[in-house]
Amino acid sequence: MDRDAAMLPSLELHRHLGELLQKGTGADVTFHVSGEKFAAHKAILASRSPVFMAELFGGMKEEASRHIEVKDIKPAAFKAVLRFIYTGTAPELDKKGDGGTSLAQHLLAGADRYGLDMLKLICVGWLADRITVDTVATTLALAEQHGCSQLKASCIEFIAGYLDAVLETEGYKHLEASCPSVLTDILKATLRPTN
Repeated sequence: MDRDAAMLPSLELHRHLGELLQKGTGADVTFHVSGEKFAAHKAILASRSPVFMAELFGGMKEEASRHIEVKDIKPAAFKAVLRFIYTGTAPELDKKGDGGTSLAQHLLAGADRYGLDMLKLICVGWLADRITVDTVATTLALAEQHGCSQLKASCIEFIAGYLDAVLETEGYKHLEASCPSVLTDILKATLRPTN
């Protein structure tokens, strides 16, 4: 048997699961996120996420419910979390245009919330590759809040190189208010001698 042919069923499975999510066929739970509804399948969610396993099959109130209200996540990010669970892909991060960084930040928070380590790594890599003066402070706050040490280090290194410009951003004001502990790390990085 050809090695490439042996890999096709796996690819087909993700495509079929993606279609199942899209159509909602056989869905046994509906999530309500800021007025939007997302139909899903408890068994699939639980098989890919330890958090969904606990919520849906671990004796929590959500176990018996067919309708679950989800707070503190944007609908687009929740939809992307579901797509990743079903397909193992995050095509939302491939789209061009404004809003990509914001979605990646929200998606990272969602990945952390639902214990999706691979999605979290994908988001960390995506964000680290796209650090700008305007996004670095909010990305750093996110990295600090979600325990992303490599992303945090990348942000601090970037800020040390562009400190004056970063200090002028709204994101930096948010960083000061939400994560004052990282300001010491930034100070140390700016005072570190360069080779």
